[in-house]
Amino acid sequence: MSPPQDPLSSQPAPAEGGGRFAGWRNLPRRSRGLSLRTLVILRWLAIVGQSATILVATVWFHFRLPLWGCLAVIAASVAMNLNATARLNRTDGSVADGTLTAAHLGFDILQLSALLALTGGLQNPFCLLLVAPVTVAAASLPGRQAALMGLLVLLAAVGLFFFSMPLPWQAGTELELPPLYRFGVGLALTTGVVFTSGYAWRVAADAEKLELALATTQDVLQREQRLAALGGLAAAAAHELGTPLATIQVVARELLRESAGNPAAAEDAALILQQAERCRDILKQLSQQPEEGDAAFADVDLKALLEEVVEPHRGFDLDFEVAVRTASGEADPRVRRLPEVVHGLSTLVENAADFANSRVRVQALVDAGFIEIEVVDDGPGIPSDILPRLGEPYVTSRPHGKARRALAAQIAASVAAAAPGRKARKGNGSAPAAEKIAPSQGGMGLGFFIARTLLERTGGKVSVGPGDGGPTPPRGQPKGARVAVRWPRPALEVSS
Repeated sequence: MSPPQDPLSSQPAPAEGGGRFAGWRNLPRRSRGLSLRTLVILRWLAIVGQSATILVATVWFHFRLPLWGCLAVIAASVAMNLNATARLNRTDGSVADGTLTAAHLGFDILQLSALLALTGGLQNPFCLLLVAPVTVAAASLPGRQAALMGLLVLLAAVGLFFFSMPLPWQAGTELELPPLYRFGVGLALTTGVVFTSGYAWRVAADAEKLELALATTQDVLQREQRLAALGGLAAAAAHELGTPLATIQVVARELLRESAGNPAAAEDAALILQQAERCRDILKQLSQQPEEGDAAFADVDLKALLEEVVEPHRGFDLDFEVAVRTASGEADPRVRRLPEVVHGLSTLVENAADFANSRVRVQALVDAGFIEIEVVDDGPGIPSDILPRLGEPYVTSRPHGKARRALAAQIAASVAAAAPGRKARKGNGSAPAAEKIAPSQGGMGLGFFIARTLLERTGGKVSVGPGDGGPTPPRGQPKGARVAVRWPRPALEVSS
């Protein structure tokens, strides 16, 4: 089963039905930080605010500020932003970068701390602005980097408590606040940093979960829409193909009647009629709805279910191994014979048979909480170009050779049955015996997609990985492929 007919998610290729959530993996993550464009805009706002504050304090209130020192600190921020703007013009600034965000926020903390040290330290009411960079970090960076920003602010608060210039005040007066008050301001700043950043982290985490839930829901809905569309196509095919099949049957009967003196032509007409009847039976099954109480909903022994799934695919030159392993040697559980499970597992086994070299293993593992069914082959394994597209319909690398051989064998068997004892029309050998082989679906790339969707509807989680050969088998040994479906026991087992 190496490359499945149409691969699964995630899933990473992987594997778990987590692999099944391939849609949300490319969403922006909170841990990726902010875009450079956003950082530049925020710093320009900070520069404008700091400059306006210095201007009002100097011109309007006539405070004696270390003007040149303050302007030098603001100029450093301007230079940083101009450099970031130049980088923005050279690169795609819309892409978030966690490391770059942490570096810029760290610079902002140090720049604001230097400005506060020149204007009163913890006595300056604007020291509360130190909370802002930490809040941004908590909302946009992973935990380690956000904690580093918080630690940097706490160190800045300690430094401002011991090392800062006097608070600028009106000319002729000097405001000197007691150390206890400055300690209280530092403690309030620390508390604010811890509480605000923790709150921002929690809110961002909840928002991320909602974003993931929305993306997952959209992925499931999209898959259901695809399956519904396929169901509509099947119903349309069942309706539209009825008329041409009836015409084929009528013509085939006429040919059979008129070729009474030509055994070879009679054989061909009989074969056409037989295959047309088979097509009508298939279309009839597609159009029928199972009724409640039908045998399809009966409960069966788990091993009997596996044997039922494997039986139609026996007949290749393959060894099929069917086994059930239970914990502590308990009896095999009885499970619901759900049509979704039968069809889904049958598709997995068909994939395995198409790609296997000599052996296919279908095994159920039963423990206290789960039932897992795995299908393992010894084929070439899943190719790397298929893995990134697991779960997409119309993706296939199924070989057609076995399907053609199976169909040829069935045609030859039909001819032999219609004219026993006759030689084959071509060659001198007898017609080969019938092989119990069902041709594959021709490689449209829909079987695995449909099987996965049906199995997940029953509560199973599908995972894909290397077979018994492992991801890197010894040279010359095929690695094979493994597809496993895992259900909680109550989802599949019949309660006693």
